Amino acid sequence: MKFTLDVENNPTGWPDHTQLPESDGTFVKNFQEHPQSILLTDSITPVLERIHADGNYCIGQDSGIYWRLTDPLERGAEAPDWFYVPNVPPTIDGQSRRSYVMWQEFVSPLIVLEFVSGNGAQERDRTPLLRSGQQETKPGKFWIYENVIHPAFYGIYEVTKASVEVYHMIEDRYQLVAANERGHYPIAPLGVELGIWQGRYQNVELPWLRWWDSQGNLLLSGSERADRAEDQLEQLRAQLRSAGIEPQL
Repeated sequence: MKFTLDVENNPTGWPDHTQLPESDGTFVKNFQEHPQSILLTDSITPVLERIHADGNYCIGQDSGIYWRLTDPLERGAEAPDWFYVPNVPPTIDGQSRRSYVMWQEFVSPLIVLEFVSGNGAQERDRTPLLRSGQQETKPGKFWIYENVIHPAFYGIYEVTKASVEVYHMIEDRYQLVAANERGHYPIAPLGVELGIWQGRYQNVELPWLRWWDSQGNLLLSGSERADRAEDQLEQLRAQLRSAGIEPQL
């Protein structure tokens, strides 16, 4: 059984992103989640800016994707830890998005990422939405992504296991993606790969979720790019000094 938004018969007056709750009132599960989201966004931004010369894309970080109307409203949303939607503006009528509303946009995210904080059961829950009279089962997160929100790629990252699972939507069902020879998972529409990088970021040594380009080169964060540029400049200074020239750089 598949549930989809009824585009032609949507009632008028449905709420937009300014009228829907932007939070369910729960805490972020640990201190690593926000740095992880920032690292993903910071390092892939140059790629997205090349793909979207018009700037039409948006990234959500622990933001709600509303897929149905419920009471309370928050029950009709999933809040992935990180997601990217191509070909939609980053703002609406000059306002920053408070959430991503499927009945306004009708454009699915290309990729959704969940960071596991428990045992991973919630992120892999395939329980379907079933109704009986006035009662209904709570659908699982995996089921909602696969059957309703439809991101082309769904990633489940477990920092405690230093691992990521990536699923690709093929014929309306998620298929587990096999790692390539580098242990990375290609995201072909972006020309990048997703994988685990062991290293220090924001003063914490962890197996971080990172992007690489299709040749296997790590996509650097802004601070890493600045450090590399400074190293290259220092190398140039050293070369000039060895040639008897005092650099003015």
